[in-house]
Amino acid sequence: MINAFELQQGRLRQIAIDSAEDLARCRPVWVDLAESTEQERAWALSMFGVALPEEEELGDIESSARFFEGDNGELHIRSDFLHEGDAGGESIPAAFILKGEVVFSVHAVDLPQFRLVRFRARRQPGFVGDAKDVLLEIYAADAEFSADVLEEIYERLDDFSERVLRASLTDEEAGAVLTQIAKEEDLAGHIRRNLMDTRRAVSFLMRKRLLNAEQNEDARQILRDIGSLEGHTDFLFDKLNFLMDATVGFININQNKIIKIFSVASVAMLPPTLVASIYGMNFERLPELRWEYGYPFALALMAVSVALPFWYFHHKGWLK
Repeated sequence: MINAFELQQGRLRQIAIDSAEDLARCRPVWVDLAESTEQERAWALSMFGVALPEEEELGDIESSARFFEGDNGELHIRSDFLHEGDAGGESIPAAFILKGEVVFSVHAVDLPQFRLVRFRARRQPGFVGDAKDVLLEIYAADAEFSADVLEEIYERLDDFSERVLRASLTDEEAGAVLTQIAKEEDLAGHIRRNLMDTRRAVSFLMRKRLLNAEQNEDARQILRDIGSLEGHTDFLFDKLNFLMDATVGFININQNKIIKIFSVASVAMLPPTLVASIYGMNFERLPELRWEYGYPFALALMAVSVALPFWYFHHKGWLK
């Protein structure tokens, strides 16, 4: 799918592109290709002389492949954008090419950051003034989206804290909490990576000295926002580690309680075992051997030898 965006009266107007002729008739500042086909990339090449990368080329992590200047002076930027799905967080690669007064974006998923920029640019006059504004606003929306996801994680962690720090926590509940904490930690890791990647991209734009004074200030504000969010992620990881350690601690406590019960039971069963061993001896001269009440006496003695240790343990609070 390919969409072109023209500036009209300070707003972005979206134009659906169904053919090469549609693309030739418009004067876009932004050409967005989501899940693009080979034919659509060929249209962009024929109309604007821009060779757009294929999806498998978007994941290169080398700096030379992510930020470089092309033979015709166009800027190439590869960035990862945070995407929160049902299975957790993931990083979706996207490519930007800034050529003249047009920015091209290529990505496999229609990301919420792009949708937010499109919505605001359609509704707010003067929201963007040129292609570089579009690119900066996408990165600003990415930082804003990361902040929103961080807030959602904080809310979920408050619920985890109440579950973990309450009076009793079963092993099943602790296991479920650990699974959720692991998912939140993975999502926080994607946020950290996403912020780092956005910082690199914005810094690259500033180094190329293509931005005007107002755009440079916008870029510095994005970097300041990213810096504050990185501090929040540090605190978030500390809290996640605390909750994980606390949950594992409760699991160990529950297991120790079980082991303690077995230990107490084994100690309490030693006296009756001793009594049974004594009266199980096969010596001829046992005093109680021919006693009428010898058997009930032995049973009663074993019962008392069991009851007394349990009473003592209960009195000391060792059975709690």
